[in-house]
Amino acid sequence: MTAGERDRPRLGRWARRLYWALGMLMLALAVIGAVLPVMPTTIFVILAAACFGRASPRWEAYLLQHPRFGPSLVAWREEGAISARGKCFACAGIAAGLAIFWWSADPPLWLGGLVSVFMVGCALWILTRPRPRDTRRPPRAPRT
Repeated sequence: MTAGERDRPRLGRWARRLYWALGMLMLALAVIGAVLPVMPTTIFVILAAACFGRASPRWEAYLLQHPRFGPSLVAWREEGAISARGKCFACAGIAAGLAIFWWSADPPLWLGGLVSVFMVGCALWILTRPRPRDTRRPPRAPRT
């Protein structure tokens, strides 16, 4: 048993099964989000890792070590960080979703305003997250 496993509260069998099922559902939604351009992927992978953290250390380790999603998950868990590329894609997706909402829905002005304020607030929150520390390259020496 690792230190992380000792720190976690023991859950009953049904709670672990429920978390495992929720993790699988989140993972399925992430796969769908990877195919459909209007559905997010990353948040579902983050939620899947959180569920598997309570239910299945093996599945949690698989996600954290995944070549595509692992670095983003680790950066989010350790630093609450989002890469610049991730911020760009997230904000572009929010802008596209808001544009499609206004173009196709013809909402009442109060509802459109409410949705717009919420989506702009989400984009601003994303933009205020720190960027991950780059541990692959040492800092450059200042030029003299």
